[in-house]
Amino acid sequence: MSQSATAMLSVHDITWGYSSHHSPILKNLSFSLPQGALCMILGANGAGKSTLLKLLANKLSCQQGYVSRGGDIAFVPQRTTVSLAVSVYETVLVGRAAHVGLLRAPNHQDYRICEQALGRVGLQHMASREFSSLSGGEQQLVLMAQALASEARIILLDEVTAAMDWRNQATILRLLQDLARQDYTISFITHSPQHVLDFATHCLLMFPEGDWAFGSPSKIITDATLSRLYRLPVRCAEIEDRWVVIPQFTHQQGVPIP
Repeated sequence: MSQSATAMLSVHDITWGYSSHHSPILKNLSFSLPQGALCMILGANGAGKSTLLKLLANKLSCQQGYVSRGGDIAFVPQRTTVSLAVSVYETVLVGRAAHVGLLRAPNHQDYRICEQALGRVGLQHMASREFSSLSGGEQQLVLMAQALASEARIILLDEVTAAMDWRNQATILRLLQDLARQDYTISFITHSPQHVLDFATHCLLMFPEGDWAFGSPSKIITDATLSRLYRLPVRCAEIEDRWVVIPQFTHQQGVPIP
């Protein structure tokens, strides 16, 4: 991470709810991410993770509080709405739209950047394939390449590893780690606490009742916080010099569910 602690993404006292008749899903949320941060967001279903990411990306308006952004943002959604018969390469080229504009066609530099982006996600050999013919995990890698092609320095990702096998998960996670080391600022929703322990520099825990915790993974990823987060017994253990997360999926007599 850069020696500079310049804040690239800051959340200031955000409260957000779907209606005045229901409790807000985000309550007085505040945190700040510097250049080079790889922040992973953990939370139970319905805790407001995707809503938060849309607020960060300015796809939703804040009801209370505000978001400060220190650069352009690329947003990689959980699901894609691309249904046209376009190629993988053409899908990535969409990421250059802000640079190309309406008055010129893509040039050699735009094409080179797209080729490099596809190479970084390991899909250059699929450039001519129709995007809709790819698996869900492969489509997410293409959308990641599209984000890279945009040259935005802040990247937001909504559960992009959900449809990926372990190999493709490793590809995207290692890439995100490399980007953070190059001073990109990244916020990434995941359902895997192990991802947090292995890769994240920062972590945001979003509890079902609207409470939250933010900090370094080594400080806030604990048996107690994960058990509370998932309402399931969870243990963190050091195995061969690596911390691993062990959820108790099976019921054991005498062990209460938190």
